[in-house]
Formats: sequence, C-alpha cells, structure tokens
Amino acid sequence: MKLVPLGDKIVLKQLEAEETTKSGIVLPGQAKEKPQEAEVIAVGPGGIVDGKEVTMQVKAGDKVIYSKYAGTEVELESVEYIIVKQSDILAIVE
Repeated sequence: MKLVPLGDKIVLKQLEAEETTKSGIVLPGQAKEKPQEAEVIAVGPGGIVDGKEVTMQVKAGDKVIYSKYAGTEVELESVEYIIVKQSDILAIVE
C-alpha cells in the first residue's frame, strides 16, 4: 500500500532526530526536538488549487525543510508520514 497525494499535497518522511548535541550531550527521548527536515516520498500532480495554477517544485527523493507545525501526521504500515501543502515547504536542502 502506498500514499498518493492529491492536488498540491506532498508526502514527507521525517528524518531521525539527533540523539546527541554538537557538544556531545546525549538527549533522552522526550528532550529530542522533532527535526523540520524530511525526505519527499510522493508529490501530488499540482494543477488548479483554490483557483490558482500550482506547479509542483519538489520531487520524490528531495530533502526539504518544512514549517514547524504544518501538515497532518499519518501512520501507514508502522511508518510515520507527514502530508503537507507545497506552500508549507520552506526550502530544498541540496
């Protein structure tokens, strides 16, 4: 089973949170901040969304930074995904 996004939606898989800080301090599970960096798993077709032409600017495999409180979390076959609008993506990491 796979997720197929509609319109300007994008399916992301969140990258793992750092377990140690840059100074070497190991963080317990609750102290780890969820990263805002994710990998694009699937991209919707774009098209007309809310009366405006939307061209998708990301593709599957891209690493992106997205808004902190954006999207809807979904669990499918014990893997967590986040579905966001393209406008919630802030940058592509190259």
